[in-house]
Amino acid sequence: MLEIKNLVAGYGKVKVLHAVSIAVPKGQLVTLIGSNGAGKTTMLRAISGMIAPESGQITLNGQSIAGKSSHEITRLGLAHSPEGRRVFGTLSVADNLLLGAFPRLTGQRPKGDVNADLQRMFDLFPRLRERREQLAGTLSGGEQQMLAMGRALMLQPEVLLLDEPSMGLSPKLVEEVFATIRRLKEAKITMLLVEQFAAAALEIADYGYVLENGRLAGSGEASKLKNDPAVRAAYLGAAH
Repeated sequence: MLEIKNLVAGYGKVKVLHAVSIAVPKGQLVTLIGSNGAGKTTMLRAISGMIAPESGQITLNGQSIAGKSSHEITRLGLAHSPEGRRVFGTLSVADNLLLGAFPRLTGQRPKGDVNADLQRMFDLFPRLRERREQLAGTLSGGEQQMLAMGRALMLQPEVLLLDEPSMGLSPKLVEEVFATIRRLKEAKITMLLVEQFAAAALEIADYGYVLENGRLAGSGEASKLKNDPAVRAAYLGAAH
């Protein structure tokens, strides 16, 4: 579904990722864990076209997307819920969600029933239904995170990238976000999750990769990584 081989990427002369290879099979939830500055967000930005890789391969359903622009990659079915949410603050909740379906509304993706999908987002995130006409910029941090995830899902994506969905949220809202991710997993949504709470991410993921200083330091079934003494000592101590 999504495959990255020997990816090298960074910012200007600063290389962040050094020949990293990962795979996200169809219908699975894969998580990428590591300390701050390990290169996790850079990985997602390179995949979604926010930055151009220096070298390496990125394929989506067998088609190369490395070096393509973000809007081209979106048309091919990859949605990115970015770190920091980045909702359109002066637009309503409903309009933000509909913007997520823009490629469907303009014929660049299969249209399907956009209105029905909008109602599904309100079912998935009941708070958004209550605030559908409210300006996105006036929402709480947790509500904005729900909106960012819902907007990405409105693409009806082949693959969903989630970057630090729990960042800055209260413990109660973190639980809600992970409950939502679990429901998406049960619906067989293909996801690549970057998350600061490594233990929680490994608890729900099918497979995990450990990134350390821009290099792959380990990988395996999430349940095994969660119980690996080295992984627990390095990444899980503060996540319980």
